[in-house]
Amino acid sequence: MIGKDIDIAQSTSSIEDAPVKPKTKTTSYFNVLFSGFALLSDGYQSGVISFINLVLKKIYGTEIFNSTMSSRLSYSMFVGAVIGQLSFGLIVDRLGRKIGLVSTTALVIIGAALSAASSGSTPTNLLWMMVVARGVMGVGVGGEYPCSSVAAGEAADEVAPGRRGALFVFVTNFVIDLGYVISAVIPVILLAIFKDNLEPVWRLSFGLGIIPPLSVLYFRLKMADSKQYTKNAMKVRVPYRLIFKRYWFRLLIASGLWFIYDFISFPNGIFSSVIIDTVATGDSMIETMGWNVLLYAFYLPGCIAGAFSVDKIGRRRTLAIGLLAQGVVGMIIGGVYEPLTKNCFPMFVIMYGLFLALGEYGPGDCMGLNAMELFPTPIRGTGYGIAAAVGKVGATVGTLAFVPMQEAMGGIRGPFLVGSGIAIGASIVAWFFVPEIGPRGLIEEDEAFLAYLTENGYDISQLGTAAVPTQERNVNETS
Repeated sequence: MIGKDIDIAQSTSSIEDAPVKPKTKTTSYFNVLFSGFALLSDGYQSGVISFINLVLKKIYGTEIFNSTMSSRLSYSMFVGAVIGQLSFGLIVDRLGRKIGLVSTTALVIIGAALSAASSGSTPTNLLWMMVVARGVMGVGVGGEYPCSSVAAGEAADEVAPGRRGALFVFVTNFVIDLGYVISAVIPVILLAIFKDNLEPVWRLSFGLGIIPPLSVLYFRLKMADSKQYTKNAMKVRVPYRLIFKRYWFRLLIASGLWFIYDFISFPNGIFSSVIIDTVATGDSMIETMGWNVLLYAFYLPGCIAGAFSVDKIGRRRTLAIGLLAQGVVGMIIGGVYEPLTKNCFPMFVIMYGLFLALGEYGPGDCMGLNAMELFPTPIRGTGYGIAAAVGKVGATVGTLAFVPMQEAMGGIRGPFLVGSGIAIGASIVAWFFVPEIGPRGLIEEDEAFLAYLTENGYDISQLGTAAVPTQERNVNETS
């Protein structure tokens, strides 16, 4: 019944200036919710690998599970995510929001299942299967970014344009952060159940990541494309030269800042268990995981504060303030790392948590929001996908550089100092160069883009799903 209501309500909202009917508004809320919820898998799978690294090291030792294999396992999902973000950014614009959402959901389910079922004739072969499986899952997780975020943003604009920023953050970044917290809690529970029997712990930790995408698959199959996409879709003769000429700077600023944020944040999330295990010498694995739960819990208040801030003081200010504050706290951690970790370990965890929380307050909340708002509807998925893919490249580079930075700068303080210095520089760039998007920003940008296309001789009558030739449209709808 819910699925039928969604399709019926979506079709009744096609008249642009008609009053928003209760059923139509309920439909938009459902679209927002089910677009974003599967992003829980991204946070969960990105966070749980920190714990899996520790478990696999305990099982196989450093001879088999060395730093090289650990890095491969950590960044394989990022490499897949880059492929998914670029490919599904195009798919979601050319074929529709719904087909992208369904496809990415299926890939995440398959990848998570294969990760949990990893096997091989030798431990090394098992680990390689795990690397490949997480790469497959990464394609789905990466595709979720343009598909889920774009669909959620457009639905949020239909529900409450004046509160679009907060609503978008709660169904995207907050969901991802919640996934991180759950990824820290689940291993603690599994460790308490299985004790020293670690194999079912890592297999179940991977396998439980199937639940979020599986729970929304049915509803995504019933969802309809947003009103904005139906009206403005650009499915034929895409003028990429004109698009790049108008939006190259926005693409550069969105991509560059996302690269910097992921370079800083993802290694600190992935290696958090390793960092705590290094500092808290003598603690058992379950105690280390308990500290990690507290650490990840800091993500949520930072994200919530940013969600309310983006609509109050604006995206640009929230982003710049968050980056600056994170950089300052990181510099303090790096500067007093040795005495802090040796004499007051709980304070180190609190400072580390504050560092992560400030990252969520500013760049964590604003990167996706900016990438969604800076581009018009016909190319929103493509622009978002490129920016997010560049961000994942930053995450991959940061993950690969983490251990070398440790070795070159005398320990874990090195990554804190390098990342914090970059964050402070990025805050200055954000303050002066990120455009501020208002409540009517999506509509205004669509209008400006259509005017720009008209001025340059592009036939805008072919925009929208209804403008696609009947035969081609039928193929898209049945695919």
